[in-house]
Amino acid sequence: MIATPDRTPLAREFFDRPVLEVAPDLLGRVLVRTTPDGPIALRITEVEAYDGQNDPGSHAFRGHTARNGVMFGPPGHVYVYFTYGMWHCMNLVCGPEGRASAVLLRAGEVIEGAELARKRRISARNDMELAKGPARLATALDVDRALDGTDACSPDDPPLTVLTGTPVHSDQVRNGPRTGVAGDGGVHPWRFWIADDPTVSPYRAHVPRRRRT
Repeated sequence: MIATPDRTPLAREFFDRPVLEVAPDLLGRVLVRTTPDGPIALRITEVEAYDGQNDPGSHAFRGHTARNGVMFGPPGHVYVYFTYGMWHCMNLVCGPEGRASAVLLRAGEVIEGAELARKRRISARNDMELAKGPARLATALDVDRALDGTDACSPDDPPLTVLTGTPVHSDQVRNGPRTGVAGDGGVHPWRFWIADDPTVSPYRAHVPRRRRT
């Protein structure tokens, strides 16, 4: 049994809104990953909004590609990308079909299936670190590119779904610059998190990579 007051799946209409409305409203919701070994449930504590072609920090800023195609599809789908040659990150697509925007899931608290998450996150020093950061979150939930395009709003028991959970009151929501975003996109205060939650990841400004000589 999932330890949350409301286990009702969020409807597609929840995601069919501007990304800056959806992002803070995802805090406190519960993401459920169904695996062959059992479910893992995670309370969302930190997110970042990416506003497509209006946002220099978004993968969709320069238009539709094979990599970002899911972002242009129907709301409520899962966009998974591979980064730095080693990590996966998970997003939830928002807004109307054809207008790319998505919310990156940056951190969360594992509230069910921690024993399964620990097997994938053996370097975590404690359970608060199991999903503390977007790559750690995806790893803990066994999310990779095979789940790219998953319909989280499907009635047919999808491998990923989002439950109503317990929405966070607005006075507990904080916002600031997105982690590691450079250039014009770095000024947007589109990272949202639950105040004083121990699972929230630390903020890090963008650091330009130096080319090897």
